[in-house]
Amino acid sequence: MSSAEKPSSKGQAWFCTTGLPSDIVVEVDDMTFHLHKFPLMSKSRKLHLLITQQEAATHSSAAQQQQENEDEDEIVEEQCHVTFTGFPGGSEAFEMAAKFCYGVKIDLTPSNVAALRCAGEFLEMTEDYSEDNLVSKTERFLSQHVLKSLKDSVKTLKSCDSLMPMAENLGITQRCVDSVVSRTSSSDPALFGWPVSDASSASKQVIWNGLDGAGRRKASAGAGESWFEDLALLRLPLFKRLILAMRTAELSPEIIETCVMYYAKKYIPGVSRSNRKPLPSSSSSSSVATEAEQKEILETLVSNLPLEKSSKAATATRFLFGLLRTTNILNASEACRDALEKKIGLQLEEATLDDLLVPSYSYLNETLYDVDCVERILSQFLEGLEARTAAETTEDAAATRSPALMLVGKLIDGYLSEIASDANLKPEKFYNFAISLPDEARLFDDGLYRAVDVYLKAHPWVSEEEREKICGLLDCQKLTLEACTHAAQNERLPLRAVVQVLFFEQLQLRHAIAGTLMAAEAAAEPGRQSAALEREAEGGGREGLGLDLEHVQERNGTWRVAVRENQVLRLDMDSMRTRVHQLERECSSMKRVIAKFDKSDGGAAGGWRASLGRKFGCKFKTQVCDSHESTAVDTRKGRHHQQQQPQQQQHPHHCTNYWD
Repeated sequence: MSSAEKPSSKGQAWFCTTGLPSDIVVEVDDMTFHLHKFPLMSKSRKLHLLITQQEAATHSSAAQQQQENEDEDEIVEEQCHVTFTGFPGGSEAFEMAAKFCYGVKIDLTPSNVAALRCAGEFLEMTEDYSEDNLVSKTERFLSQHVLKSLKDSVKTLKSCDSLMPMAENLGITQRCVDSVVSRTSSSDPALFGWPVSDASSASKQVIWNGLDGAGRRKASAGAGESWFEDLALLRLPLFKRLILAMRTAELSPEIIETCVMYYAKKYIPGVSRSNRKPLPSSSSSSSVATEAEQKEILETLVSNLPLEKSSKAATATRFLFGLLRTTNILNASEACRDALEKKIGLQLEEATLDDLLVPSYSYLNETLYDVDCVERILSQFLEGLEARTAAETTEDAAATRSPALMLVGKLIDGYLSEIASDANLKPEKFYNFAISLPDEARLFDDGLYRAVDVYLKAHPWVSEEEREKICGLLDCQKLTLEACTHAAQNERLPLRAVVQVLFFEQLQLRHAIAGTLMAAEAAAEPGRQSAALEREAEGGGREGLGLDLEHVQERNGTWRVAVRENQVLRLDMDSMRTRVHQLERECSSMKRVIAKFDKSDGGAAGGWRASLGRKFGCKFKTQVCDSHESTAVDTRKGRHHQQQQPQQQQHPHHCTNYWD
């Protein structure tokens, strides 16, 4: 049997070359099949009935014609003609069914078995009409092959999209859904949903071939990802039905989330910023979903996301921020946006600074980035953290700092530094966002100081009152010594903030001196112990106690080293004490000057440095801090670095960049 194309006004024609002329023509869609009655009638009850009815009608009309034309000896027999509209699976499915009627072996696959099962039902090719018919053959293939494999079940489920409602009435769709859910639930999460039975057989083969376990896992993972890709080819109603079945069966949230991620990357452009593809050509533009379809897909996927924190939080967080950007672009519903912000808030510590930089797509927001969105996400994170902290009743858990909170604190300080240069960011907005983070989130305030410095530099028109309010965010006790040194020379800071910085810098020096004294005492203690042991050894030698003289001499040498180290520490202590006294005198003098300013209310705020210089004979070197300077100067190095100071003074625009 062979097929051939023949020019026809109805499109393509399919012929069966058996040496006998065809006696029936079947039209399916745009294809015309020239076949024979007997093979079709032997397998299909429906074709048998249609052909019989047409033959009866033909014989009746022929009898009437014979009565009218009794003189004619021959009657031309008309060819039988059958037309099928809406045939399940189209002309391809009917062609395979016709080949089956002729006894030709057909190859059943997961992609065509559902169409052939529906075609067999449509043509009534059942077992009670003819043995080993098409319906029984396709049913055996479904139960013995397709439904025992996760990947094949997904392929068959996809083919059911174009076979509705017959595939649904025959139960093919539901059986495929149940197979996917059951085999996914029994899968190993490390293998991306690869079934246990398939994984075990693959393991035997890999071990027999002499490959290691890592190769098996890699191969299985790649096979597992392929069924996720096949799942992404489903139409939205069928995909939604499958996800609902997975949630009803309480499958792993990781598997459900992975299915959603693959589907979103397939139909929503721009979700994955690191995996962008060029726009499709005009020939393939029909496969791209419209904006309304993308919005519907987005809202459906977000509503089916698991509420639990993702196991692969870093990857999932990046994906969720991509969905959030798309939500703003497509102007999705408020419920969709709130659900995404709440889920991101559960794992905010896994986000990066690039994730937080969500552009502002609304004309109502004047800022470049959507600060309100990040503020809501931070609020969701703090609420979840408070709930988890309240659930922990142990005192140790309450006393220790939360690592997640510390990570979020560093992340938010970096975000503040990025948005601080936005000229449209109001001082009140900056202050409220910075103060929303609790004090426990910051071990040091250096990152916050950098953000404040960048904001004051980008907003020179801010009033003095607002400057003092913004600088009130800083806790000078949590600034490092490098930060204090920089802040003391920062002209953008108000006078009150500079005085506070100098005061706490003095406290830090006092603590350093106290630590030096304690270290000196600790170093002198072994010397005293060695001297006592030496005296005891000498006395014990006279009395014959037998202490080892060499061991005592070794201890004596250790004591001499400790004495020399103690002398060096005392010299350093004297120099630090002198520096502290100088700072105390300068601080007291500045307090008196500030008191005079408060009483007289005279003099410009910018001339306080010149006034202090005239009264105390000291000069403040003017430096402009570049918060993005990449070069850092370590002020705690040895004396040989002091020789380079004259060269550094020639470039006063460089400052100590302690926060990098």
